[in-house]
Amino acid sequence: MTQDTLKITDSRTNLTYTLPVDKGTVRALDLRQMKTSPNDFGLMTYDPAFMNTASCQSTITFIDGDRGILEYRGYPIEVLAEHCTFLEVAYLLLFGELPNETELKDWVYEITHHTMLHENTKKFMEGFRHDAHPMAMLVSTVAALATIYPEARNIHDPANRLLQIKRLIGKMPSIAAMSYRHSLGFPYVYPDNDLNYAENFMNMLWKMVEPKYVANPVLARALDTLFILHADHEQNCSTSTMRAVGSSHADPYLATAAAAAALSGPLHGGANEEVLKMLDEIGSKQNVSGYIKKVKEGHGKLMGFGHRVYKNYDPRAKIIKWTAEQVFAITGCNPKLDIALELERIALEDDYFVTRKLYPNVDFYSGIIYQAMGFKPEMFTVLFAIPRTVGWLAQWQEMLTDPEQKIARPRQIYTGHRSRRFLPIEKRALVGIAD
Repeated sequence: MTQDTLKITDSRTNLTYTLPVDKGTVRALDLRQMKTSPNDFGLMTYDPAFMNTASCQSTITFIDGDRGILEYRGYPIEVLAEHCTFLEVAYLLLFGELPNETELKDWVYEITHHTMLHENTKKFMEGFRHDAHPMAMLVSTVAALATIYPEARNIHDPANRLLQIKRLIGKMPSIAAMSYRHSLGFPYVYPDNDLNYAENFMNMLWKMVEPKYVANPVLARALDTLFILHADHEQNCSTSTMRAVGSSHADPYLATAAAAAALSGPLHGGANEEVLKMLDEIGSKQNVSGYIKKVKEGHGKLMGFGHRVYKNYDPRAKIIKWTAEQVFAITGCNPKLDIALELERIALEDDYFVTRKLYPNVDFYSGIIYQAMGFKPEMFTVLFAIPRTVGWLAQWQEMLTDPEQKIARPRQIYTGHRSRRFLPIEKRALVGIAD
C-alpha cells in the first residue's frame, strides 16, 4: 500500500524533503529536519489560537462543520437527542458503546448514589458572598473536592479513575444547585435518589416546603436534551484546557475546575447570555430589520450566529429550536422567541449572512429556554458545565491512555530583546508605566 506523502523544497537551502501524510496531516516534528545550519533549531509551525493544528487523535466526537454534522462515537446527535437520556449518552462518551438495559440500570444507580456532597462542601459555600457569581463558586468548589478525595491523585489506577468520574458526574448538579440557592439565601436541598438526573437537579434547585418535589416531565426532558447537546464538542477551549492540565497528571477535580474556568468566558460558555442581551437591545420584532441593517454596516455583532467550526446550520440549534417550542407550551411564550425567529428568518434569507455562512448556533436558542425555565443569565454557564463535565472526563481519560501524549508544552516565537546590557538602578532612565 502506497503511503501518501508531501514533497517540500526548502528555498533557503534548495534541499527537498518528503514527509508522510497520515489522515490528512503531517507531523509537526517532521518539519524539524528542515534546517539552514547544524545549529538551527529546525522549522516550526506558527498557529495562533490553534486554527489549523490537531493536538490529538480522538474517537469521541466527530464534527463536519461544512455539512453541519455532529456525532458522538459515530451516532448522529439528532438520533441520540431523540432516543436517549443524558446518562445513556454519558455512558456512550466514556465507554465507547451504548449500554444495554442492565448496564444502563447499574450506571444510573452508580451516578445517582454519588450525588450527595460531603458536609464540608457547605463550609466552602458559606465562605462566598451572597452575590458571588455561580460559575466562580462552581469552579472553586470542584477544585476543593480534591482535598476531600485525595486518592484522586492516583490517576493511573483505572478503577480509582472510574470512581472519580462517577463522583464528578454525580456531584456536579449538586454543586451547581448549591451555588444557585446560596445566591438566593435558600437552604440547600439534598438529592432525591427516586428522581432521574434532570429531575433531581430541578429538585435541588427549586424544592421549597413541599414533602416531595415533582418535576414537570416536559421541562425535565427539555433539560435532559440540552444536557445531551452540550455533552462534548471536540477540541474546544475548555476541552483543550482539560487535556493540557490533565497532561501534567493533575487529579481530575483540579483538571475539571480548570476546564470550567475556561468555559466561564463570554467567548465560550457565556455566549448564550450575550444572545439575550442582543435580543433585549433589539426590543421587539419590528426592530429586527433595523438591527440587521446596523450589523451589516459594521455596527455591532449578530450574537448566536456563526461558529469557528460550523459553516452550516449548527445541528444542535435545530434540536434546541424544537425543544424551545415544547418548553414554551408549558411556560408560556417568551417575547424574545418572536424576535429570535424573525432574526433567524431574515438572516437566513440575506445574502450578507448566507455568503459568510453565518447560521444560528447552539447558543442562539438555549439562553431563551433557560430563561423561560426560570434560570437567571449568570446560571447559564453553570448549566453548560454540568453536561460538559462528561465530555471533559471522556477526553481526559482518552488522553491518559494515549501513549503518544506527553505533558502539553507549545513552542513560541520569541520576539523580545536579546543579550541586553544591565544597568545599576541609579543609572536607569525613567520608564513611564501607565497607572
